[in-house]
Amino acid sequence: MRLSELRGLRWGDVDLEAGQIHVRQRADAWRRIGAPKSKAGSRDIPLAPIVVNTLKQWQTECPKGELDLVFPNTLGNVETMTNIHARCWVPLQLKCGLTDEGGRARYNFHMLRHAAASLFIRYLGWSPRRVQTVMGHASVTMTFDRYGHLFENVEADRADMAKIEAAVRAA
Repeated sequence: MRLSELRGLRWGDVDLEAGQIHVRQRADAWRRIGAPKSKAGSRDIPLAPIVVNTLKQWQTECPKGELDLVFPNTLGNVETMTNIHARCWVPLQLKCGLTDEGGRARYNFHMLRHAAASLFIRYLGWSPRRVQTVMGHASVTMTFDRYGHLFENVEADRADMAKIEAAVRAA
């Protein structure tokens, strides 16, 4: 998910039984709730069992507020991107040793999206269309532009299938 989508995520859009998040809104840089970034931004995202278990535990501890947010500030309101970065993301990287030569946090938060997409492609074998849908890309071209180098050689696969079909017809 994009950071803005996490900041605007409501508990009502988290289906822990089905193991899915329904992205239906986001919080912008000024903490205003609105529609996702694009039409494709409204989507369903599958959750790993460890994430479901973690969210179940967090739900009992999560600060309550009128917006019913999953990741609110201590008052139950939309958390700022600056606070998430400074209080959570950077300290986590420092604790894990993910630093550059100067001892600074190495990655920005958006890198989590790239890591997730790469894992979906390489280890789960997701198709370009599936990656596009889950990532909320407006087009499969956007997915290929960013992650095309990770997909198997589609043209070689088509050529192999054509050879097999020709061999079957000849037999």
